[in-house]
Amino acid sequence: MQFDKKMLHKLFLLAAGCLVFAWILLDTARAGMAVKAVWGLISPFVVGAAIAFVFNVPMRAIERQLEGIHKTELRRGLSILLTIAALILVLMFVMELLAPQMQVTIASLTQQIPPFIERTATKLVQVMDEHPELKDWILDVTNLESLEWTKILKDSLGFLGNQVTAVMGSAVNVIGSVTSGLVNMVIGIVFAIYCLTRKEILARQGRRILYAILPEKAVDEIIRILRLTNSTFSNFISGQCLEACILGCLFAVAMAIFKMPYIPLVSVIIAVTALIPVVGAFVGCVLGAFFILVDNPLQAVTFVAMFLILQQLENNLIYPRVVGTSIGLPGMWVLVAVSIGGELMGVGGMLVMIPLASVLYTLAREFTDKRLAQRNIPEGKLQDQPPELKSRFQQNRERKQRRRLQKMKEKFMKAQKDRENH
Repeated sequence: MQFDKKMLHKLFLLAAGCLVFAWILLDTARAGMAVKAVWGLISPFVVGAAIAFVFNVPMRAIERQLEGIHKTELRRGLSILLTIAALILVLMFVMELLAPQMQVTIASLTQQIPPFIERTATKLVQVMDEHPELKDWILDVTNLESLEWTKILKDSLGFLGNQVTAVMGSAVNVIGSVTSGLVNMVIGIVFAIYCLTRKEILARQGRRILYAILPEKAVDEIIRILRLTNSTFSNFISGQCLEACILGCLFAVAMAIFKMPYIPLVSVIIAVTALIPVVGAFVGCVLGAFFILVDNPLQAVTFVAMFLILQQLENNLIYPRVVGTSIGLPGMWVLVAVSIGGELMGVGGMLVMIPLASVLYTLAREFTDKRLAQRNIPEGKLQDQPPELKSRFQQNRERKQRRRLQKMKEKFMKAQKDRENH
């Protein structure tokens, strides 16, 4: 066996990979710290790339409308500015709707909670007066007279002092984390703008690096998968936003028909939470029902019933046509993707996992079709009920029926023969 430079290079990479893997297994604490340190360095740029990917969806649509501007740099700059301005206006519109309604709701709750507590306390006192044995039992269990109030007061003051110290330390850590998060966010936004400005150049540089390192066929497949991923994620983002807007408008119209309160607040909450697939709308339903419950409990029940009806309409008509066709993922796998993504990465995982699962589903389907074609599997065996199994089942069934009919015929002939002999 001859060892050329390529073989030695592969052996070196294999040995290095084995050493790194062994180090991770033997010293997981330091490995975790190293991964955390590396993530701290690259996280602003990962966030910036994610922001650029999301911004690129509306920016492409705006840039297509500005095709009359022949200067590429000017058209790109205007499209970026208009995209950022549009997103800021949307956020301002949402906050303008939510802030006044939240103030009214909090004021209403502030007015209604004290009477509720007072009614509850009066009811408890009434119950205690009607059941003296319950009052005696509580006094015996608590044994208030034997408590050392001085010691309790001293321990309480010590506990409060420790908590104040802990809160001050936590406040310092929170301030540091917030400052670091703001700095990373600024770096991410600047990096996102840079990526949007030079996205064609970055894509071309990435292709050059891949073709310089990997085999041509492998790079062709990688580029095809990346383009499929880009198309799937873009369709999912645009479809999810459109579906959320439609659902929010439906709730606003339905609530106006039934003359329910807090129409802007609840409809905006429904639209925003609907961005989270599957479970988001139910979170919006709980919040909306709670706000309406403060004003009118009967209308809260009507709102829940209305939500169930509109949710069925959305699941069966709107979502499959607006989002489902854009990602090509069956509903069962959408639920699986949402569950796994939420368990791994929370709300962000739910949003990322659905298009990612759609890409994996498409690749698995392509691989399966290719392998079936290579192995020349008959089309009949791929049906819901293979014809071979179906024919065997029918043959066994027909054989049993023929035996049963033959036995009945023999019995009938024998009985007829016996009657003729008599």
